[in-house]
Amino acid sequence: MDSAHVENDLVNVLFTEAQIQERLGELAARIEDDYAGKDLLIVGILRGAVMVMADMARSFSRHLEMDWMAVSSYGSGTKSSGVVRILKDLDTDISGRHVIIVDEIIDTGLTLSWLTSNLTSRNPASVEICTLLRKPEALQMPVDVKYVGWDIPNEFVVGYGLDYKEQYRNLRDIGTLAPHVYS
Repeated sequence: MDSAHVENDLVNVLFTEAQIQERLGELAARIEDDYAGKDLLIVGILRGAVMVMADMARSFSRHLEMDWMAVSSYGSGTKSSGVVRILKDLDTDISGRHVIIVDEIIDTGLTLSWLTSNLTSRNPASVEICTLLRKPEALQMPVDVKYVGWDIPNEFVVGYGLDYKEQYRNLRDIGTLAPHVYS
């Protein structure tokens, strides 16, 4: 879906599809350099990270393994509840593996802090985080993020996997959702 189809629902477009693709390619290149010669597992956080993970993975010029987790701290609202639940766990044993958690956005940091701790308890060789977006002003918990696409203001954004009530995920761009849509 193009942003023109929902232009009345957006305050502005923060990043176009072309900008997102370029940035994901840059992140993939950095990860590829950092993990040269190492067995790498990237773990996408469902559902939001599907677009990020798929497009970033296609940017790699090496083999890598992918797995998925589904965790929830939002429900259907616009703010994190702070209570994290695993809805789908990994199918892969990560013991001794280099793991990169791939997410579309870090908001409060509560979910990623909890998830990093959970995965670290499974004895991987390393655990790092890659996110397309981060809201530094919204952080409530410090989270060490090695790979960040962009820092953005503390606004409600949709598109490219980010949703509001399961809508807007298939928007090719990322934009700020207009308050009239969610208030």
